[in-house]
Amino acid sequence: MENKKIKAGVVGATGYAGAELCRILCGHPGAELTAISSVSFEGQKLSDVYPAYFKMCDLVCETQEAVVERCDVIFAALPHGLSQELAAQCQTAGKAFIDLGADFRLEDEDVYREWYAGEFLDKGLHQKAVYGLPEFFREQIRGKRLIANPGCYTTAVPLALAPALEAGLADTQGIVADCKSGVTGAGRKTTQNTHYPELNEGFTAYKVAAHRHTPEMEQTLSRLSGTDIRLTFVPHLLPVNRGILATCYARLKPGATLAQLREAYRSRYDGEFFVRLLPEGRVADIRNVRYSNFCDLSLHVDERTGTLVAVSAIDNMVKGAAGQAVQNMNLAFGLDEAAGLKLFPPAF
Repeated sequence: MENKKIKAGVVGATGYAGAELCRILCGHPGAELTAISSVSFEGQKLSDVYPAYFKMCDLVCETQEAVVERCDVIFAALPHGLSQELAAQCQTAGKAFIDLGADFRLEDEDVYREWYAGEFLDKGLHQKAVYGLPEFFREQIRGKRLIANPGCYTTAVPLALAPALEAGLADTQGIVADCKSGVTGAGRKTTQNTHYPELNEGFTAYKVAAHRHTPEMEQTLSRLSGTDIRLTFVPHLLPVNRGILATCYARLKPGATLAQLREAYRSRYDGEFFVRLLPEGRVADIRNVRYSNFCDLSLHVDERTGTLVAVSAIDNMVKGAAGQAVQNMNLAFGLDEAAGLKLFPPAF
């Protein structure tokens, strides 16, 4: 068993996050992509859906039941509301389950009901779930078999703000998260606003102060800071394929300096392979994290207004989805946390 590879399966393999999972798992030294499923493309090869995968991942899409039966860990890359029953099946079968959707991310059922119009089908199962943001909750994730994988905004914003709040250097009131996302975050199914003629040459905000990721970010930041956090979150849609840029604003406590902030962030992320605190004067850029599991952070202070401007950049398909899910798998199975994720971004 010592050298036996983990058998990994992906449910929803033909969506963007699912396909990215397949790409990463195919190069993982400790795991083997064993089975995949897709309702829309059952019976077809993944490489028929994504020709770039030809001769690299020619697995045929099977049923969900086949994936659960044949694999040790099942990744679910499904829309919200579709993971709870699958998670229960995996628990019964003794299989690990990592959910890239939102079904297990929120701890409060009332909050889930308000933002997702859903119910906790099995409250006991929800109590077993752990929130999979490794840089903050690594010890809770180790060895667990039901992991709620955070999404893109809900990774980028807490990574940008948490150290300042934990260190008491920033006010907990009046926080603003002004974020931009590549269009892959909207999923593979085309909608009017993601149709090329509508998206190209445009740049717009959407779901202003009403996005479903808001309570999840507040939950993480409240848990880390030990106080009730509320923030204003405004996402925007960029006419690019990949990337999340989170520009976060928080009023500094009297006397707080950039030097103190940089020390707090250095201390918090010391030894974190996937978080790169940029040198003073540089600004985080989505170009520099593409196809990687890195989060780049830059810190800035507006001296005139006493405002922290913390900027984080991630690839929404990797650190914001599939890469973080593999990072969680590594922790759950006792592997090197960075296994299969050490490729760095292309230079151009």
